Amino acid sequence: MPSLGRTLIALVGLTTMIGCYIADWNETHIYNPSWTPHAKFHNGQTMSMGAALGSTTLFFLYGPPSSPSSSTAGRLSALFYPGSLAVDPEFGEGAPQVYICAVLLSMIVVGTRLEVRLINAEKNKKA
Repeated sequence: MPSLGRTLIALVGLTTMIGCYIADWNETHIYNPSWTPHAKFHNGQTMSMGAALGSTTLFFLYGPPSSPSSSTAGRLSALFYPGSLAVDPEFGEGAPQVYICAVLLSMIVVGTRLEVRLINAEKNKKA
């Protein structure tokens, strides 16, 4: 049975994989007529990167031993770029996205700490 830490990190990986398609495959992003083709290109690039990062996270969690990766910190850091907003004003304030990212980042931190504790406990048993 997977550990709680691994499960939390896997949930973030799954959210990273599919969340951007749920959020962006609609009239506010990909089908937004006011977006330029190049803006849509970058949105597509971001969605593909989310799918790749989420898949990579799951691979490293359940494949060969290694450290997991996630794009949650990158998603949060995007808010610090000049003129950046989580949602265009005509579609709302963007508050839910900020809270979702904060929860996902918290899950990564808690999951990683739990996994490190578990790994250290197993190392101590072997020593």
